[in-house]
Amino acid sequence: MSDDKLAAEEARRAMQHQAVKSDIERDVHADIAARTPPPDRQEVREVARDLQRDAVHEVAQTERELGRARGAARSSQVIDYIFFLVYALLALRLALNLMAARSSAPFVSFVDAVTDPLMYPFTGIVPSPSADGGYTLALPIVIALIVYAILHMAINRILRMMAHRKTEV
Repeated sequence: MSDDKLAAEEARRAMQHQAVKSDIERDVHADIAARTPPPDRQEVREVARDLQRDAVHEVAQTERELGRARGAARSSQVIDYIFFLVYALLALRLALNLMAARSSAPFVSFVDAVTDPLMYPFTGIVPSPSADGGYTLALPIVIALIVYAILHMAINRILRMMAHRKTEV
């Protein structure tokens, strides 16, 4: 029983609120109409239509920009993940070279096989200095890390420019 009374009371309050709101709106419109000379009323309506159209256009433009920014942000996250994997694999290869890990070990062979396509453009650029015991500072890996970092920053910068490009001049 009390739930029905509560619902009825809420419905009554909502109707009262709507009635008061309608009365105020009608009074405001009447006040504006009374203060506006008849020749200016048409101009006021046209200005109001223009303002409303501009507001709708601005909201639609903002929605498009937000959608573009969301897409660019998601793309940037995927790019970041891929490059962080590349960095991790190359750093692992560098560490294994510095520690003179045996190339016949399965894990070392796996890391070399996975990173070979990433290292291909950088092989033979500079010699890799070696120390006694097979310890090697693989400078091409360091160069690859630097180049991939620059490429990563450039791609993210392009995505940021696409997300925030200005569509109107």
